[in-house]
Amino acid sequence: MLVQQILSRQGFHSSTFLLKDNKTDKPKGTGFEKFFNKDGDSQKKDDNVEKKSSEASESNKKSTEKNKKVEFEWNFKIPSASQSEKFFKDNPDSQRSLLMILGVGVFLAYMYIQSLSAQRIKMTWKEFVQKYLVSNQVESIVVDEKTAVAKVSSLPDKVIVFEIGSMESLEHNLENIQNELGIDFHNRVYAQYASSNTLSKNLPRIFDIALMVGLTYFILRRMGRGMPGAGMGPGRSGPGRPGRGGGIMGGMNPFSAGESYAKVIKQGDINVSFKDVAGCEEAKIEIMEFVNFLKSPAKYEELGAKIPKGAILSGPPGTGKTLLAKATAGEASVPFISVNGSEFLEMFVGVGASRVRDMFETARKNAPCILFIDEIDAIGRKRSSGGGISGNSEADQTLNQLLVEMDGFNTAGANVVVLSGTNRSDVLDAALLRPGRFDRQIYVGLPDIKGRSSIYKIHLAPLKTDLDKAVLARKMAARTPGFSGADIMNVCNEAALIAARNGATQVEDKHFGAAIDRVIAGLEKKSSVLQPREKKTVAYHEAGHAVVGWFLEHADPLVKVSIVPRGKGLGYAMYQPQEMFLYTTEQIIDRMCMTLGGRCAEKAFFDQITTGAQDDLQKVTQMAYSQVTQYGMSEAVGQLSFQSEGNQLNKPFSEDTGRLIDEEVRRIVNEAYERTLNIINDKKDLVEKLALRLLEQEQLERNDLIAVLGERPFKEKSTYEDFVEGTGSDEEDTELPEGLKDWNKKDDVKEAATS
Repeated sequence: MLVQQILSRQGFHSSTFLLKDNKTDKPKGTGFEKFFNKDGDSQKKDDNVEKKSSEASESNKKSTEKNKKVEFEWNFKIPSASQSEKFFKDNPDSQRSLLMILGVGVFLAYMYIQSLSAQRIKMTWKEFVQKYLVSNQVESIVVDEKTAVAKVSSLPDKVIVFEIGSMESLEHNLENIQNELGIDFHNRVYAQYASSNTLSKNLPRIFDIALMVGLTYFILRRMGRGMPGAGMGPGRSGPGRPGRGGGIMGGMNPFSAGESYAKVIKQGDINVSFKDVAGCEEAKIEIMEFVNFLKSPAKYEELGAKIPKGAILSGPPGTGKTLLAKATAGEASVPFISVNGSEFLEMFVGVGASRVRDMFETARKNAPCILFIDEIDAIGRKRSSGGGISGNSEADQTLNQLLVEMDGFNTAGANVVVLSGTNRSDVLDAALLRPGRFDRQIYVGLPDIKGRSSIYKIHLAPLKTDLDKAVLARKMAARTPGFSGADIMNVCNEAALIAARNGATQVEDKHFGAAIDRVIAGLEKKSSVLQPREKKTVAYHEAGHAVVGWFLEHADPLVKVSIVPRGKGLGYAMYQPQEMFLYTTEQIIDRMCMTLGGRCAEKAFFDQITTGAQDDLQKVTQMAYSQVTQYGMSEAVGQLSFQSEGNQLNKPFSEDTGRLIDEEVRRIVNEAYERTLNIINDKKDLVEKLALRLLEQEQLERNDLIAVLGERPFKEKSTYEDFVEGTGSDEEDTELPEGLKDWNKKDDVKEAATS
């Protein structure tokens, strides 16, 4: 009652105390409700504040007469970290207000320290004596270690600061000077000693340390939000192990630097299956065998077979290595753990090896499981030989730990299959590739024409078109030799984009043709300005390529010629290469002559050459050197092969042999040039006729070429049926081996039982 009367006299009708009535248990006030009105009449309550204050004494009397017992309950609680996080997440304005308050506080503290510094005037002992001590203005001198602070009468708001040698020398100098001035002992100034542990002296130092710690925390906090695994909630490692997110430091916790970024993918997270993979049936069967072993190990163990420890998927970019891994994750009924090889590379020594240990620890906890390491060449490169500054001890340490984890003393009984993908299997360490670690090396190469047809069927399925997709897939497969799965997906997507750009309601055959041109030759530059002389030169140059290739037996069939600039080129001739794995000397020479057709046409018609044949000359030079140094097709050099390893300093042959190689290459190129020039001179009228047609139409299709040059005198293959003739079947063989035909039967039984 007494406390209530005191609060009433002071006007505290609502406070941080909670007043409860024992009879009704109704709160008298819980905070600042008098400033907020749910019914919208807050203005009315504000007007009655003064009236309520005047009636405070009367309410006290009434409460006394009713003899009510009042309890006080302290209603202040310190919020937990999760409550604070949730509060600031739900109230971003409060977070900004708190940051503004902290910023203002730091600014005021800084200004206070600056004001303290502004009140101190630094000078030497000699200046202090001449200005203030001689004129008897000094009121006091306080010494703190090697610094003296003097207060003078002429500067009441400031102090004088000067350095001293020692306390004894200061006292001696003060006594001598004041004796000379004749100051009596009652008015003399004496030095006083003060303790150095004063708050005012240490405050700037404390503030600097606090500011540095605060900035470091803020930077780490901001960096942690941008890192994988930062923030609240479970970590990247998935179930079964502590996460990297959350905590006071979020994703930048220095104590979690050695934790792996391996992510456990649950079944159903990835909607890719083996039916979405085509063009690499052999590699798919190899991977399906891993999944089948983990699903049904009994039939393998009965025969005494052991599951392979791992497999490396290697091959050119875009052939489907990562897609196979995704399909494995989508089909596997066991945990699938994914990690990138570059995530083991850090600037801190020992972090890579620690993350490898943590990754395999996670894998063993989830065994049986599949562990996929993408781009393993980042950590699996050949170890440096010997010490010295050229060695990379951190990378070697990470690789050594990987070798131990894959086949070491602690790997017995661990049912963990390791898959990896790389484009550079040639740079991997030999110890990593040996059986017992990666038992299988699966090469995923570029798809053949049957594989391309299967891939086209997958990517044509979602496109809106009236064309027969099965026939279209075969046609596109024949027109795009050497394309990878990624290139095929890009062609289908570009065709749909071009159709939408042109306002078409469906994707037509011309859109697919334009998409192939876009992927092979680059973006069409219709706005590019060419001078008439340059345009004429480009037309004769491309006509030379077309005519020479048309009348050479082993040259690729010509599909299209254009002088519309695309990409980096001013014109292009598109051929349909045949899928061949073996080439004879005559076939290579014919390809060289076809490539030199543009340069010979410039020489024959304009009696001068231009820089437009630079790319052609590079190709011709490479083909000639390959004949001499790799394929053993030169009688002078003999049956020798020297593998090229880039810009190597020590060549594997002598200077005399190098001189002989250069002479042979020059001879081969000159003979091809003379042969091409003779063809251009013999067919000069056809070259000119084709060039003039190009200047008129700018782009000629195969029918236009036949109209100008006549039928080609050699038999050529151009359709899908021509290319697959004699190969056994028209489609890709997708039949599974007998032991894998029921590889997903177990899942089907489970689904049927569930339904």
